[in-house]
Amino acid sequence: MKIAISSQGLDLSSMVDPRFGRAPYFIVFDTENDDFEVITNTKNVQAAQGSGIQTAEAVVRKGVDLVISGNLGPKAFDVLSEAGIKAALWSEGTVLQAVNQAKKGQLQTIDKPNVGEHWT
Repeated sequence: MKIAISSQGLDLSSMVDPRFGRAPYFIVFDTENDDFEVITNTKNVQAAQGSGIQTAEAVVRKGVDLVISGNLGPKAFDVLSEAGIKAALWSEGTVLQAVNQAKKGQLQTIDKPNVGEHWT
């Protein structure tokens, strides 16, 4: 399984970022080989609009199965849903803690966005 986690930093000890579209980084963790890569989301951090959609499209291109972030708006949620990617809301600790919770099945996926458009 591949998991994309919104992150405030570049490694597994980084805190999960509560934002999706404007998170500075995403850690894409592959549970099959316990390896990860970092996606830099710089262009969307300061975007006037469309950050959620553009970020979701970047995550879709990485072939992930699950997204973990603190919040998810409607347009990003729709892009992920259409691609068959599940989402879970969690931002209470580090990226590694999020990965471990996902591996243990302790995160509940959502069936709708939890914030409206243009949430920052």
